Amino acid sequence: MASYRYDRLSAQDNSFLLAETPNTHMHVAGLQIFQLGDLATESGGVDMAAIKAKTEAQLHLIPRYRQKIQWTPVTQDPVWVDDAEFSIDYHMRHTSLPRPGSLDQLKLLAARVMAQQLDRERPLWEMWVVEGLEGDRFAMISKIHHCMIDGMAGVDLAQTLMDTKPSKEIPEPVRYIPKPTPSGSELLRDGINHRLGMPFRAIRGYREFRRETENVGDEVRVRLRALGELFGQAFDPPSETPINGELGPHRRFDWLSMSLAEVKEVRRASKATLNDVVLNTAAGAFRRYLMYRGCDPAEIRFRVSTPVSMRREEEKGQLGNRVSAWQVDLPLDEPDPIERLSLIHETTQGLKDGNSALGIDMIMQVAEWTPPVLLSLGAQSIDGQTNTIITNVPGPQFPLYMLGAKLLEMMPVVPLLAGVGLGIALFSYDGRLTWGINADYGLVPDLPIFTRMVKESFIECADAVGVEVVGELAA
Repeated sequence: MASYRYDRLSAQDNSFLLAETPNTHMHVAGLQIFQLGDLATESGGVDMAAIKAKTEAQLHLIPRYRQKIQWTPVTQDPVWVDDAEFSIDYHMRHTSLPRPGSLDQLKLLAARVMAQQLDRERPLWEMWVVEGLEGDRFAMISKIHHCMIDGMAGVDLAQTLMDTKPSKEIPEPVRYIPKPTPSGSELLRDGINHRLGMPFRAIRGYREFRRETENVGDEVRVRLRALGELFGQAFDPPSETPINGELGPHRRFDWLSMSLAEVKEVRRASKATLNDVVLNTAAGAFRRYLMYRGCDPAEIRFRVSTPVSMRREEEKGQLGNRVSAWQVDLPLDEPDPIERLSLIHETTQGLKDGNSALGIDMIMQVAEWTPPVLLSLGAQSIDGQTNTIITNVPGPQFPLYMLGAKLLEMMPVVPLLAGVGLGIALFSYDGRLTWGINADYGLVPDLPIFTRMVKESFIECADAVGVEVVGELAA
């Protein structure tokens, strides 16, 4: 029976808690750069009190920001409960670069902040306001645990906390009255009842599936084929590369920004999808970088995990995770960017036609029946099945503001999976497409070189299809 006092985490949300280790940080993050504008104080700093008041006034729209994890005794199922001792002062931090702070200094600071795990005894988010950035700008570093949010939910959240117009109004905060914390015995009793009710929910779910599916037989065959392909890849792992290995506790962070219009122009000229252009650009960069690190691309099976949103229209605005993934082998052995793009497009079209994302989605549905200890073992078993992760999230194509301060850029950060020393997140905002590149400090000691190679790869692809890159490629 559902309780108003707490919410259960889905199996997929819980999987991100179980995947976390001291050196595998499972929070998603973002670095935002704003024009200082009217948020400047007399001393040239940032009006932190106003930003804090603005954020606190919006928290009633995001109840999860005032909830923390509590564990059911014996079964160890995680649930969300209201934090009776919630204090926004813990979650919002204020710091500064040495003035005038450079972008390189901001990257170092962001990497250090991202390398610190979130405190599980409190709501799982932090927001750092960074003043002192050159050019009359300031930055914000946001960290949210992946068990709370996926990429699409993150876009919705950004628009909740900011405005679409340069308004300086701070609404009156809604009084926070935390719900009573459930006792351990109550959680245990409800947890047992929840497990006992699983067969009945499965029967009800199957009936709904039959009612909503035109051809049950065809749908079952599609899902089984997707599942078979996923398990087949598990027995055919990718190659080892210099960017794969045991992660350390520290991170490096870099980014590259390009014109979204030019990326779309390359897409149209190549008759591919925007994601294909992104994967081809990444493939060219990884080909260059691995050769730079002494590898022969012809001998490497390089696999990338690309998250795919399974969020339905009625789920828009909800927190939590509704995501699957494609596993794509990139043809790094192909030097010609046109031929490489054609191979990638053929692969992704096959994955799309075969509904390959249903494989992981089915596993997550079955995992709702799985005890946490087995779910943890399952998560560990897929380690080493990918070389990198590339996620591309479309954002708003209009300006956002924080109390009148215009958001200039947003650099996304994807968490590194176990054994994966470099991950790429892309975010489009107000006419720009930004690559946020997160890397392990030891496995990728020369991250700026890889970033430069992403830039070179995109220019090569654009030149090959007859598109002139005239917009700034800023890193």
